[in-house]
Formats: sequence, structure tokens, C-alpha cells
Amino acid sequence: MTPLRLAYLALAVWGAIHPMSYFIGWFMENGWSLGAMIDAWYVNKATSGLVWDLTIAAIALTLWIVAEVYVRKNWIGLIAIPATFCIGVSCGLPLYLFLRTAPIK
Repeated sequence: MTPLRLAYLALAVWGAIHPMSYFIGWFMENGWSLGAMIDAWYVNKATSGLVWDLTIAAIALTLWIVAEVYVRKNWIGLIAIPATFCIGVSCGLPLYLFLRTAPIK
């Protein structure tokens, strides 16, 4: 595995674990309500702007993944879409780059 692929994989793992530690911490303090967490994301204009920034980035990444998977027929790349929306762009983007840079068979 190339150093670049290892870097993408490390970023995907970090992008899954680090943000999730904050989410789980929030749930432990405030209860396991997804609705309450979403409400917390819109507590002020700064957090609302960040949510929209990440949402737009996630949609753009999804469009790119779908377009490339359609052309390249690299179906495993589709795994990055649920990773993006269930974990975050910080996991989905490096995961897709890791999958995309795999040697062509």
C-alpha cells in the first residue's frame, strides 16, 4: 500500500473516531435524542453556518462519488456515501479517496 493510500486511510479512521467521540460525549450528557442533537447544531449562526457548509460539502461529495462510480464501475466506492452522512465528511472524503486510489485490476 502506498504512503498516500495509508494517509487517506488514517484520515478516514481519524475522521470517524474523533468527531464520534464528541457526538457520544454529547449523547451521554444530554440523552440519546437525535432530534435534540440536531437542534443543538442550530444553536447560533456560527454553528448553523458550519452545518450548512458540511451539508453542501457532503452533497457535492456524494454527486462526485456517484458520477465516478458510474464511469469507473468501482462499486465499493459507494460505501463512502453512508460514511459521509452517518459519520461525516471528515470520514467519507478520505475513505472515498482511499478506495479510489486502489490499484486497478
